[in-house]
Amino acid sequence: MRIAVFGTGGVGGYYGGRLAEAGVEVVFIARGEHLEAIREHGLKVESTKGDFIIDAVEATDDPAEAGIVDVVMTCVKCWQVPEVTEAIRPMVGPDTCILPMENGVEAPGQLAEAFGWEHVLGGVCGIVSFKAGPGHIRHVAYEPFVNFGEWDNRPSDRVERLRQAFAKAKGLIVDTPADIQAAMWRKYILIATWSGVGGVTRAPIGVVRSQPGTRRILEGAMEEVHSVAKALDIALPDDIVSITMGILDSVEYGGTASMQRDVMEGRYSELEAQIGALVRMGQKTGVDTPVNTFIYNSLRPMELRARGELEF
Repeated sequence: MRIAVFGTGGVGGYYGGRLAEAGVEVVFIARGEHLEAIREHGLKVESTKGDFIIDAVEATDDPAEAGIVDVVMTCVKCWQVPEVTEAIRPMVGPDTCILPMENGVEAPGQLAEAFGWEHVLGGVCGIVSFKAGPGHIRHVAYEPFVNFGEWDNRPSDRVERLRQAFAKAKGLIVDTPADIQAAMWRKYILIATWSGVGGVTRAPIGVVRSQPGTRRILEGAMEEVHSVAKALDIALPDDIVSITMGILDSVEYGGTASMQRDVMEGRYSELEAQIGALVRMGQKTGVDTPVNTFIYNSLRPMELRARGELEF
């Protein structure tokens, strides 16, 4: 199996690196100094699950050079997915499947619009990692996992082959859940609400969860996500809010979400794909989302400023 990793940052660098370490054929799509360092010195990964270096790395900034592959893993920010659909096209052949590793729940549909569902899996991963420097990935927290499956949850040979490839790798847990959409929403209810409340308060999760007022806002945002999921027939547990709060209660006191950090540092963020998407799905299904709508509208001016569309 030949796998292309489009986006060799914290997510793509870690999971692609683990696959390559296990002997799976991987080609990394990277650019700039990062690409140069990978080509010259290999891909270095520091991890709480064990450090490693991939010396002989196939890497390019040209998807056409990589050629048609069996699997394309898209490992980019949510807002980059529409432009990625064209960039990856030279690697997608008649039997290629695409595994989206983005936050949120919209990426599979966006990719399917471009390629058809016959080419797209549902996917979700969990890891705290980042690009520490050119050619250098650092995994600092969380037990890395990856889940994937056909969008309609039917068994398939390609899902099983991909599962077997990931099963060879150290430092991660792979699963093909019975309901991939539910698995994606279990992460979505956590990351979207943590990101949103964290972005508004600019406080670490330890502060947010320990203050009664902000804890209630966080729970209220989760309740709205659960209500939208129900309206879309996504099968989440009835106690998903308490389950998710339990997970956030176990996160280190100073923890922050990646979207929150982007907002605080004035960068492009995943606001539209995380909070904006929830508000839009609420409008479409007739579910009121006042907490998330407030969060979205509060953060949008900073998002527009980061994009250069608003000055203040």
